Amino acid sequence: MAAEEKKHQKHSALARPAYGRFHRNEWAIVGAPCSDIKQLAYGIIDRLSGKYRLAYVDADHTGSDAEANSRRNPKSAMGHGATLEYTDKIHYHRFDLEAKLDTHQYRQYFNEQDAVLVNGNHFEAERQIVVIDPKKEESLKRKLARLTNVHLILLAEDIKEVFPWLREALESFGNIPQMKLRDVAGVSILLEKELSLAKPPLYGLVLAGGQSQRMGLDKGLIEYYGMPQRDYMAKLLTSYCTETFISCRPDQVEEIKNPLPDTFTGLGPFGAIASAFRQKPDAAWLVIACDLPLLDADTISQLIGFRNISKVATAFNSPVNEFPEPLIAIWEPRSYPILLQFLTQGYSCPRKVLINSNVELLNATKPQALRNVNSPEEMEDVKALINQLP
Repeated sequence: MAAEEKKHQKHSALARPAYGRFHRNEWAIVGAPCSDIKQLAYGIIDRLSGKYRLAYVDADHTGSDAEANSRRNPKSAMGHGATLEYTDKIHYHRFDLEAKLDTHQYRQYFNEQDAVLVNGNHFEAERQIVVIDPKKEESLKRKLARLTNVHLILLAEDIKEVFPWLREALESFGNIPQMKLRDVAGVSILLEKELSLAKPPLYGLVLAGGQSQRMGLDKGLIEYYGMPQRDYMAKLLTSYCTETFISCRPDQVEEIKNPLPDTFTGLGPFGAIASAFRQKPDAAWLVIACDLPLLDADTISQLIGFRNISKVATAFNSPVNEFPEPLIAIWEPRSYPILLQFLTQGYSCPRKVLINSNVELLNATKPQALRNVNSPEEMEDVKALINQLP
């Protein structure tokens, strides 16, 4: 009985995204006065914001009495007892919120950023940039336990070496790069290199779990090129993706090579995409429907070539209705919580997610490649086209 109880797991074991406190890519700058940290962070943002979406996390040093007075400001809703006030500032949005936040809420708010810079005097982050400044040595000693993943050491003005106690405390100290604090350009180049290396791997997902009601037979088993279409599409993605899976219903698992069964059942393609992220939440997913027999390598190459990892997804405009085409698209890891947010609001349409999100939209060089086949008549037309191909 005791052994059985030990094996019992109360909650399902889920693959957790590789988040830090705020984001997957975050650096706490620690060991310098707050003014120097802010100056460095702003300098990095100046240099990288043209390519990346960056956020900065800090604390306000306003005294508690002054802060209390500001909350009683009769010109604001907060001053009258509101706990949330939203203001559209035309060029940006401002939320004033009175609540206790922790890492679970932070990750939601920072989801659509590419990286987060953090004032390490006030907050922790998964990676650290340590500044060697005698004025903050004692403060840095008190934060030694936070220095778990130091990626860079910066020497303040006229400082030539790292504190001996810190050198001894840091594992692999000799492999940590060192720069001058004033070398903002060099620091920016290093962080940009780390961001480029953090590009999510691309996995393939062939959607083959539909009921094919209009077709009258399983669309994944139709042979346009001498093999079942679902296998042909998976083969087509092989050279582009780290690994390719075929999305399917649980009852199809035994008959499919490399299956990824739906765990969000009854939701169609939406559930298939969410199921893929549930298995590998840190991957980007190149999703293609199996009913696209004219899809070719050139069209896939165009999609991957214009992939924008800073967006929720990269997709084609449909040549039929000009709406984003969700079933020949690259869905980035940041899209997973967005998909779930739409689901909680009663929406299970992946196209609606793309329409209402920050996505990279392309016009296909070969619009015919996006043609889907849903009926026997359409199937015969496309087979005739394929037979005419050289």
